[in-house]
Amino acid sequence: MRIVATPLAGLVVVETAPVADERGRFVRIACEQALSTLKPGIRFVQVNLSRTLRRGTVRGLHFQHAPHTESKLVRCLRGRVFDVAVDLRAGSPTFLHWHAVELDAEIEREVFIPDGFAHGFQALTDDVELLYLHTAAWHPAAEGRVRPDDPALDIAWPLAMTRLSPRDRDAPLLTAAFGGIEA
Repeated sequence: MRIVATPLAGLVVVETAPVADERGRFVRIACEQALSTLKPGIRFVQVNLSRTLRRGTVRGLHFQHAPHTESKLVRCLRGRVFDVAVDLRAGSPTFLHWHAVELDAEIEREVFIPDGFAHGFQALTDDVELLYLHTAAWHPAAEGRVRPDDPALDIAWPLAMTRLSPRDRDAPLLTAAFGGIEA
């Protein structure tokens, strides 16, 4: 595993290296020892799989409030996505900045999203599957959302947003009163 920094502190791309032979291939997608440099004592407690059927669909931007903040390790298993993380950490020098990584089932990389970030993605192909490893269980009462088209973020989605859940579409816009979340 090779960890590659992004412009947002703590948000990294994890490049993996498969081993292949005539039988097929093997790849390590998570390693506590390697990832503990990003989050000491890291432990994944929930694993989720999402399937998105149509190109242009946007999911997110989702996060959890303290004390249930979570880190995520996200990998694309099928198709290709524009994966976005937004820094919502109170007091962060990159507060409300976003960074995107293209994840592709054919490219051996994943993204590690630290506590205090909102996360979402846009399907760039039909029939996308993402695997998420979470460091905290989902708590409905701690759930937070940011609208993916919020003008305060000005995310440059590569495609028109053709599908968006009502909950994501109706998420509140950020206001000057939003001071971030404690991570």
